[in-house]
Amino acid sequence: MREWIAAVGARTAYIMPGSPWENGYCESFNSKLRDELLDGEIFYTLEEAKIVIEGWRRHYNTVRHTQPLAVVHPPRRRPSGRLRTPDPLRRPRRP
Repeated sequence: MREWIAAVGARTAYIMPGSPWENGYCESFNSKLRDELLDGEIFYTLEEAKIVIEGWRRHYNTVRHTQPLAVVHPPRRRPSGRLRTPDPLRRPRRP
C-alpha cells in the first residue's frame, strides 16, 4: 500500500488514535460490515471469505441503498383547539 501511495504521489493522513469521529465514513462502513456480515459468518477458507464478502459488498453498494427505509413514523397529532397567533414583539413603554 505504501508503494502504491508513493507511486501515485499521494500522502497518508493519519487520524488521532481513539478519535473515530475524524473518519466517520470508514468507521460507519466497518461497523456495518461487522454487524451485518462478519458477526454471523464462519469462514473456513480465505477463498470462501472473499466470495461471501464480495457478495455482501455488491449488495451494500447497489441494492441496499436503493431500498426504501423501513421507518415507521408515529401518527401525526393535531393540536387540540386552535393555536393562537403569537403577540408581536414590542419594547415596553417607559413612563
